[in-house]
Amino acid sequence: FRSFLLSLNDILYSQFYMEDSFCHYNMFNHHFFDGKAALEVCRTFLQEDKGEGVIMVTDPPFGGLVEPLAVTFKKLIAMWKEGQSEDSSHKELPIFWIFPYFFESRIRQFFPSFCMLDYQVDYDNHALYKHGKTGRKQSPVRIFTNIPPNKIILPSEEGYRFCPLCQRYISLENQHCEHCNSCTSKDGRKWNHCFFCKKCVKPSWIHCSICGHCALPDHSCGGPKDGCFICGELDHKRSTCPKITTSKKVNRAVRKQKQRKSNKMKMGITKGQSMNHTSVTRKKNRRERAHQYLCS
Repeated sequence: FRSFLLSLNDILYSQFYMEDSFCHYNMFNHHFFDGKAALEVCRTFLQEDKGEGVIMVTDPPFGGLVEPLAVTFKKLIAMWKEGQSEDSSHKELPIFWIFPYFFESRIRQFFPSFCMLDYQVDYDNHALYKHGKTGRKQSPVRIFTNIPPNKIILPSEEGYRFCPLCQRYISLENQHCEHCNSCTSKDGRKWNHCFFCKKCVKPSWIHCSICGHCALPDHSCGGPKDGCFICGELDHKRSTCPKITTSKKVNRAVRKQKQRKSNKMKMGITKGQSMNHTSVTRKKNRRERAHQYLCS
């Protein structure tokens, strides 16, 4: 068993890893900080033994965009495939991508063969995503993979069971919906089927007849309107609005007016403070002169 680490944190990991098992790397733009030499070290590892037995495990920052990560991962996949024989050209590089469940649609947009496992990932050193009193009750972090889910066994002692209908392991709270023909929960809770929306929704949501879909009970009906936020036209968005220049000028004028008003208020406070200080000084001087007169 061998591992190869690609990480942005070179100061920490370079102390523990040799050059043939670590590269200083930025996964958001596929950049090797040590140049072509580091790139070739990575390529050698991926193509060793024609790439047999290689699995990519990635745990990117949750604030990162999915698209640049997907582009980078596809470049690493292409690098791995260069070492494949013609008979193995149909194979995929097995990947485990650890990311929050609400990015599922974005990830599957770039990797349609990926599925989301029901396993809730917790961290020992994360303030929010960890077990215990200080962490949140249920972690939103999941594992996305191109490995068939029926081949990945989740631990029963942690509350996971096998669904024979879905052919995958799921959490105990994730109930199979006969209408959707799937175990539909994404966040670890039991979801409810809405017959109006024809899908399962979160237990805290209700169907809104005004909006025509399920939402939180205290939501604002109507929601965001289609089209441009500046002029209201439906054929374009705000970024391409022909009136955006006028809108910017108006906003700039409003900001300047507010700034002038704020400056005047500050000047008024300063003048008032100065006048009060002068008045106190005069009264003090008069008292001192009166005292001197009485003592003389």
